[in-house]
Amino acid sequence: MKTMNKALVGLAVQAALLSAPLMAQEESAKKETNTLEKIEVTAQKRTQSIQEVPISIAALSGERLQAIFSAGDDVQALANRIPGLYAESSNGRVAPRFYIRGLGNSDFDLAASQPVSIIMDDVVMENVILKSFPLFDVQRVEVIRGPQGSLFGRNTTAGIVKFDTAKPGQSFDAFVKAAGGTYGTLNFEGAVGNAINDEWSFRLSGLSQNRNDWIANDFTGEEDAMGGFHENAGRLQLLYENNDFSALLNLHTRDLDGTASIFRANAVSTGSNDLNSSYDRDRVSYDKGDNNFQKYRSHGASLKMEKGFDGFSLTSITAYETADGKGKGDIDGGVAGVGPGFIPFDAVTEDQLDDLKQFTQELRIASEGTRGYDWQFGAFFFDSSFGVTSIDGLFGATTVYHDNYTWAVFGQGSYDLSEQLSLTGGLRYTYDEKDFSVGAQNVGGACLFLDFNGDGITECQIQNYQDINVDDGQLSWELALNYNLTDSTSLFSRLASGFRAQTIQGRNVAFEGAPTTADAETITSFEVGMKSDLLDNTLRLNVALFYYEIDDIQISAIGGEAQGNSLLNADSGEGKGFEIDLEYLATDNLTLTAGYGYSDTELQDDDQTVAPCGSGQCTVLDPMVNGQALIDGNPFPQSPKQIVNFTARYAVPMGDDGEFFVFTDWAFQGKTNLFLYDAVEFRTKDNFEGGLRIGYENFSHDFTVALFGRNITDEDNIKGAVDFNNNTVFVNEPRIVGVEFKMNFY
Repeated sequence: MKTMNKALVGLAVQAALLSAPLMAQEESAKKETNTLEKIEVTAQKRTQSIQEVPISIAALSGERLQAIFSAGDDVQALANRIPGLYAESSNGRVAPRFYIRGLGNSDFDLAASQPVSIIMDDVVMENVILKSFPLFDVQRVEVIRGPQGSLFGRNTTAGIVKFDTAKPGQSFDAFVKAAGGTYGTLNFEGAVGNAINDEWSFRLSGLSQNRNDWIANDFTGEEDAMGGFHENAGRLQLLYENNDFSALLNLHTRDLDGTASIFRANAVSTGSNDLNSSYDRDRVSYDKGDNNFQKYRSHGASLKMEKGFDGFSLTSITAYETADGKGKGDIDGGVAGVGPGFIPFDAVTEDQLDDLKQFTQELRIASEGTRGYDWQFGAFFFDSSFGVTSIDGLFGATTVYHDNYTWAVFGQGSYDLSEQLSLTGGLRYTYDEKDFSVGAQNVGGACLFLDFNGDGITECQIQNYQDINVDDGQLSWELALNYNLTDSTSLFSRLASGFRAQTIQGRNVAFEGAPTTADAETITSFEVGMKSDLLDNTLRLNVALFYYEIDDIQISAIGGEAQGNSLLNADSGEGKGFEIDLEYLATDNLTLTAGYGYSDTELQDDDQTVAPCGSGQCTVLDPMVNGQALIDGNPFPQSPKQIVNFTARYAVPMGDDGEFFVFTDWAFQGKTNLFLYDAVEFRTKDNFEGGLRIGYENFSHDFTVALFGRNITDEDNIKGAVDFNNNTVFVNEPRIVGVEFKMNFY
């Protein structure tokens, strides 16, 4: 049956590509004419048409965005929905790891540094917990590919995922949305906004996502032990506007009580990367982990003030974020000595994020851009601190502390060289400093009382690690050209550099290992592309080709026989490929979208080795040097070589004020290596998921009712693995089918 499903999806994708489908669609149920709507983005800190920006950028909004999250999925649901964008996590609904054009970081620790920056309402979310803030009342998602820094506060080497929520206004605006589905899925979302007086307005938004536990624990005999979640989030925005001055206050909060990732022991057999008979989506056997609980909370506030002057404006964005929480996992995925399969020892870990505090301040001055040129200059300050406590059943609890301080000055200017040709240039200087220290070690650890070697010396030893301080400052830049070939077609090229600051990883301290550091990595990226609106504005075709080189690329050696989490620098890394985004209004009733992304990445270091899985556990394909795998020439970990997505919407008018519609969306992920080393068991292949919505929309009363399905073919896709104990994997979400109702009020 699964083979047939894959064949059908393959035919559907081929048919979609042959019919020239499309990408990035704004919600437009009530079109007066059958033409594409203008998509406005803020990728350059000012509102522009997506077709005018000389950067490879894609946007999601409207029905495409709503459909992805109809079953209550978290932010990882964006994976593969935009060419070049991937996301995954081994930490359940928190700590997502994002990848753009194959570049990301597979480090699972709560202190991990990532080359993809997340911007929520103009505020950078640096820590991995902050990156997982749930999406609701979102106006638009933008994915800005390639190095960014001359405009955005936090430098990034891979790109930016930017979320913009709906803002307050002087007109009354509200909606309510409710959905129910399988596994006790019950989701609510709503917002209301209005004027308070002529100068003040507000918007209050809320979200509640719920699912019952549905996975049985055969070891304890509990039938519904884990798999569920209860997540609540809210946002209050107050806007003050008076002549040339505005101030927007944003208060937001989030509370999650759910299940961490579900690890499944020996779910792939040695010599194969297919799920075997040990795998059962609905059942596991855990003797540890307290059913893999997960509890996190975060709160934040930001104040954005803008003042207009003669010919320019001044913007200040001040933000403060806090978070804390914990999660526990039965990492071995079964019971040592019992199974499934051979499990040599118990592995259970609890991680706690302690008192995260993040403060950011951005100041920016920008021209009005009315004389053929635009300019923006700014300064950015960032300060964060937090602790990470790792608790292991043998070693006990160990706490390490991270502090990060950075400041930057940046600027960008654009000048019209002619009516057709414009030039953009940008510079940024960044200084970054990180501090690391070790707190309590091996608190309550069993190894403090065990004499493993019979020599009267316990294995667990308290070590006095020196505090670590690293710092660096570097200049990055960009140059871009945009040429208007016709009124509807433009060509662009962009050469940009960027750097990711040095990083510190202290997780090994919890397991009697030393902390590790990695030097800063620098990237040089080149891209060329075309953006066009064709066939009387019914076909939008955007294409970009890219190539980048990274010097001293930071990599994380995770797991393997070393059972560690260590930072390394490889000599270099290389990525090349292209993205195609298409949008096509085929008829008055049929709208098609599609995207294709190809990323070919390669690690380049003749001597760099990492510890692979245990001997005989998996089939390592790399050359071996003293029991270590040589990774030169391997692709970046968790870097899909191909991403394909496709949507289709067909609508039939019903009466004078409504329509019946069918909407379907599909995403395909090509070959992906899960680790730095290459092994048969730890590759994914041909993963795909599809969604379906069938419903009725009434225009006069502004409501929609729809049946929906996510992962409608119930695919079992491997998302990641744990390799130091056995061939453990974790998989995607199951099929969810339900009904949704939404009503707007004006």
